[in-house]
Amino acid sequence: MFTLVPIRDVAPAAIETLLDAVFGHDRHDRTAYRLRAGVQPVAALSWAAIEGQELVGSIQCWPVAHIGDRGECRAMILVGPIAVSPARQHLGIGRALTRRAIDEAATVCGGDALMLIGDPDYYGRFFGFTAHRTARWRLPGPFDPARLLALGDGVPDASGVIAPAPPDLPSAAACS
Repeated sequence: MFTLVPIRDVAPAAIETLLDAVFGHDRHDRTAYRLRAGVQPVAALSWAAIEGQELVGSIQCWPVAHIGDRGECRAMILVGPIAVSPARQHLGIGRALTRRAIDEAATVCGGDALMLIGDPDYYGRFFGFTAHRTARWRLPGPFDPARLLALGDGVPDASGVIAPAPPDLPSAAACS
């Protein structure tokens, strides 16, 4: 049985080891990592799954922005990476981590506009993510448009670039 704890309670080296095991050492070359450049994860939405003393899963969420072609800027949250130890997959750990992050999202700025790059069947079936409003988004690197998914009432349905959140986006307190 696993327990969810704030990711800040886990050694960063353990998280990096898990991410390497799940995604490989070349994971930093992926487009999603470009969206995380220069920003810190959202602590309230970043969790770890622990069995005994062992890290078996993690999720981190990141502040990003949709910068519309007309100049408007909308705070959003990039969900992921979501990692589950290969030996513990298919036990519901990833679903529990993702559900926890989604459930807590209303507490942070941009939490009504979640996005991720992932399997549309999985994230659609379990959480309701779709590509319905993402077709006109541009990202800083290659991606499969069918895997660019979003969830929430605040998801922009407009042309624009997804980028790391600029430092002048409002804090969570200013969003409420």
